Amino acid sequence: MKAYKDEDNNAFLFRPDQNIKRFNRSCERLAIPTVDESQFLEALNHLIALEKNWIPEDEGSSLYVRPFVFATEPAIKANPSLEYRFCIICAPVASYFSDAIAVKIEEQFSRAAPGGFGYAKAAGNYGGQFYPTELAKAEGYQQLIWTDALTHKYIEEAGTMNIFVRFEDTLVTSPVSDTILDGITRKSMIQLCHDLNIHIEERPIAVQELLDGFENGKLLELFGAGTAAVVSEIKSFGYRGVNYELDAVENAYGARLKKALTDIQRNRAEDIHQWRYQINADV
Repeated sequence: MKAYKDEDNNAFLFRPDQNIKRFNRSCERLAIPTVDESQFLEALNHLIALEKNWIPEDEGSSLYVRPFVFATEPAIKANPSLEYRFCIICAPVASYFSDAIAVKIEEQFSRAAPGGFGYAKAAGNYGGQFYPTELAKAEGYQQLIWTDALTHKYIEEAGTMNIFVRFEDTLVTSPVSDTILDGITRKSMIQLCHDLNIHIEERPIAVQELLDGFENGKLLELFGAGTAAVVSEIKSFGYRGVNYELDAVENAYGARLKKALTDIQRNRAEDIHQWRYQINADV
């Protein structure tokens, strides 16, 4: 998650309750003990209050906050550990992607399979992506769009982001499952679409639908959404050796949603859904 400052030097986290719940869901899937939610939030509050001066004030910058847990039992065995260490680290960061990116639709390698732990925030989910992502980078792409492991006919998510596709005036994103991470930014974007009267659908998106939309002009926008990037515009996508360049559109949905979200995060807009958590130095 990330910490932000407003113009009055108040510090905020964005939806830490949802991040904590997802952390514990991930722990459960990996047979790791969960962390008490109230103690988790109290630890976050104390840490951010202590490190408040490290929160950057530049637009697009923030304090990246990474809770994590790992096994510490001194043993070599294929069993759950009897001991774990829970930590929270943080670092000032700038925008993850400052410019629009190019992505490749992957159909040889798979990120996650049904019944696996693709929905969990686990190191293994990232480690398995590195090799195919490096291959894509050698072709000039910054990220992969993963397709379903069974047929490779449907897009699922990018390496660090959930994917949104705009066909004419409708925004579409893949439904979450045990192969897709339930992103906090993703679910916030869906709610903001309702708030801004943007038609949003959660349904499977076929690669062929993407190609057809490009050919008939109905595909207007592609963008990723996640904690690191918030919203990252996708300028082109590659598929089976062909690169498809997208034209810029006026009043882009991605830009509107990014502004709406960051205004809430930085206390520049009313928080009707109570997503902001203000850091209290006295706790």
